[in-house]
Amino acid sequence: MPSQQLSGKDALAALNARIVVCERCPRLRSYCAEVAKKKRRAYMDWEYWGKPVPAFGDARARVLILGLAPGAHGSNRTGRPFTGDGSGDFLYPVLYEAGFASQPIATSRDDGMKLRDALITSVGRCAPPDNKPLPEELVNCSSFLDEEIALLTRLRVVVCLGKIAFDGFVAHLIRTKQIEKRGALQFAHGAEYAAPGNRWLLASYHPSLQNTNTGKLTKAMFLDIFRRARELAERK
Repeated sequence: MPSQQLSGKDALAALNARIVVCERCPRLRSYCAEVAKKKRRAYMDWEYWGKPVPAFGDARARVLILGLAPGAHGSNRTGRPFTGDGSGDFLYPVLYEAGFASQPIATSRDDGMKLRDALITSVGRCAPPDNKPLPEELVNCSSFLDEEIALLTRLRVVVCLGKIAFDGFVAHLIRTKQIEKRGALQFAHGAEYAAPGNRWLLASYHPSLQNTNTGKLTKAMFLDIFRRARELAERK
């Protein structure tokens, strides 16, 4: 049954099932399979996921967390967004402290992690070489984001982690004819915009090691973003 004829959790599960078997981008599928075969020495005993990574979280979420793409030895290994790499090690403790995650540590798909009122997804679903998906590959993934957002009937806030995710959400607004052009929507850490449908758009630096190890993004800065997301989600 098409996902649009289902509702809530079942509809999201149906969409995720389609994402996992997607073959739209041969370059990415080849790269993910190669990484999954060769592995990293520290993870030689893992059976890598090696497929497109579906969204994770609460189907009734009021907060959508939008990232760039899976990491080669993170989500491409574990099969869950921001799980098993440095970015996730920074993100999930903040989500736990902000009340969105059931635990601060994310290691695998079966570690018991649950999200409350939040869903995590990405503009790209396959790990790209050098963490750089091609523009046409992001276009290939864009319909999945459109469907996810349409299924989140309680959505109030979109938190974009990094400029590519931010640009991807703005492209979604234009593509779905919610806005005519980008206008004043420009990426900056802490930027906050009203969005169509009584929603809010928040921007944050991506929690990559490049940003967190250099202090460009601190825990306090990141926690402020998610506390603000909760405040906006609960606004009448």
